[in-house]
Amino acid sequence: MPCTLWVAISVLLLLPTSEAGRQMPKLSDKKLCADSECSHPILIARALQDYYPGDCRFIPIRQGQLIYVYAMLKDRGNLFWAGSVQDSYYGQQEARIGHFPSSVVEETHPLMPAGTEVKTTKWDFYCN
Repeated sequence: MPCTLWVAISVLLLLPTSEAGRQMPKLSDKKLCADSECSHPILIARALQDYYPGDCRFIPIRQGQLIYVYAMLKDRGNLFWAGSVQDSYYGQQEARIGHFPSSVVEETHPLMPAGTEVKTTKWDFYCN
């Protein structure tokens, strides 16, 4: 029995810590959106390069992918946007909204003006 407990504790210590299920630091206090709920995409962008996220607030992007941009974070000079990746094959990547640096994409299709300023909440930066 003590051996089993020792093995269980050893395994738990070796497992990587996860960011899932916790609030991460806010990237911004405000964002610009097309509407007050940020439910309509502002534009479509194409990835200029691969982007590998540093933590769970961000989404991975591969060069050439299309990204639907729903919000532009405001406080830090528009460095980060929030969006969802559209893969070339439906179902190849789960749809989830996350942040990414605006510098890794180019705007291809404007859809709606980002004229509504919205306060960010803890849920904008929550890792699930």
